[in-house]
Amino acid sequence: MDLLAHLAAFTATADEVSFSRAADRLGIAQPLLSRRIKSLETHFGGQLFDRSRRQVTVTEFGSSLLPYARDVLERAGRLDEAARSARAARVRVVGVPAHCAPVALAAVLRAGSEQGTTLAVRELPPQQRESGIGDGSLAYALLRVAPERAAFRVPLGLAAAKRLARRSLHLEDLRPPRGVAGLPILTLEEDEVPYARDRLARAAARAGLPETLVRPAGPAAAALAGTLAGRARLLCAEPFARQHGASWTPLADTALHRGYEMGASESHGGTGEVPRWLAETLAEVTR
Repeated sequence: MDLLAHLAAFTATADEVSFSRAADRLGIAQPLLSRRIKSLETHFGGQLFDRSRRQVTVTEFGSSLLPYARDVLERAGRLDEAARSARAARVRVVGVPAHCAPVALAAVLRAGSEQGTTLAVRELPPQQRESGIGDGSLAYALLRVAPERAAFRVPLGLAAAKRLARRSLHLEDLRPPRGVAGLPILTLEEDEVPYARDRLARAAARAGLPETLVRPAGPAAAALAGTLAGRARLLCAEPFARQHGASWTPLADTALHRGYEMGASESHGGTGEVPRWLAETLAEVTR
């Protein structure tokens, strides 16, 4: 027996002193309401209403139970309200790339507050953002994809201690003279995804660069220090280079740029869709 539905039938009939009006109030058919009242009387072992008169009246037995029935329904209503509030207040974690601008991340948090959604941002490597969407530990994330099928693109270039005298850079421009080792090209963890790593390796081979010239940067701080000291060049986005005082020249090959799409989890009640307001603010994070 659905106790709450049966108690609602009981209290509505007591309020309306009419089976038909109570059924209308609850939006159910009168025969269903009558069956619920009868089931409740059987369950409690006594008549709740006197049906012998022209107007339905609550029996003495029913009157003794009525306050408790109202209390149960009121408590159930408060429980539903608490559950709704808890769902609305649940923190939804958003996975973003490392080294995002704090101003852009703050805009994401403010947008969530304006929409009644509590967000938290977590800087994670690409693989962890992907797995976080899959296992539900992240509600939303910016996911790396090939730039030609991306919703958002981020131009990549090379940071260096001194600006190169070019508006854009082709990898063949970096081919060192015969007998010279040349400056290594370092890649950050954000670009250590299989498709991006493979594309860069193939492009470097076509440009005639030594295979050992392109390698992972390791810790970003150490890579930046080596770059600013003139010992390496760092593959990165322009804001990251400018933020740390490095010169930056964009790569001419757009196939080597970063691409992003929005991901949403379907776990823990998620819809698998990114709200438009969140997509718009997350787009700024990639710039």
